[in-house]
Amino acid sequence: MANRKSRIWDAGLDHERRRWPFFWISQVNEAYMRALERRIKPLGIDVPRWRAMMSLYEEDYLSISEIAELSAVKLNTTTKVVQRMIADGLVTTRVRPTDGRVTEVCLTQEGNRLRALAVKEATFVFEASFGKVPAEEVERMNALLAGVLEDLRKL
Repeated sequence: MANRKSRIWDAGLDHERRRWPFFWISQVNEAYMRALERRIKPLGIDVPRWRAMMSLYEEDYLSISEIAELSAVKLNTTTKVVQRMIADGLVTTRVRPTDGRVTEVCLTQEGNRLRALAVKEATFVFEASFGKVPAEEVERMNALLAGVLEDLRKL
């Protein structure tokens, strides 16, 4: 770890923001959230609901904890979002068949309909952001960020 740290500091990355990757990560994330929110708000979807909907994109049922982890939102906040989505008819819940202590969440037909509309808007934002970036570069960036995340989770 010392070699890695000294390599970074020796490279002059210090806290000069234009050379600090976390500065750019946070700036890009905030700009993405603002752009996405402008596109999905007319659909009646906010960013927390979007994150929950997209967490359920590859899985039919997830626990609230799993949604919180995938959407990078605190558990208590995710619980409130899911409660609002239940009230809006966007999700239903059930007891996990293999573990009665776990509540699972599933999108309703209306939730799936809204998610499909939101995905179109997110795709627009993605294309506007990465349209000029070769697919291989996007894949490389994803792999790099996944590795950084893995290292951060070890801390």
